[in-house]
Amino acid sequence: MKLETVSGFRSMDYQTGLIRRKLKAGMSIRKALSINAVPGYSEHQTGCAVDLTTPGVPAADASFEHSKAFAWLQQHGGQYGFHLSFPAGNPYGYEYEPWHWRYIAGSDVKR
Repeated sequence: MKLETVSGFRSMDYQTGLIRRKLKAGMSIRKALSINAVPGYSEHQTGCAVDLTTPGVPAADASFEHSKAFAWLQQHGGQYGFHLSFPAGNPYGYEYEPWHWRYIAGSDVKR
């Protein structure tokens, strides 16, 4: 099983650019903000979020959910402080992102 980092820290300018590109491509603001956080509110801007994939799975693709890497993360990620940020049906209004994980330090983290 191999994990690959797709995206980590994002600056305010980078996050703004993501939204602008979607709007320029004709996406509605509502749809764009269900995919990307408003600049200044992205977990990526904290430096504690990471988007992951595995060989054979496109970046930021829901098919990551069916990979061995995702199964491993669900079973073991919490032991290392990683938690799925936006599960299906999340209360934040973001689309399901099986590739998006955040690090939350705590006493249950392996050292």
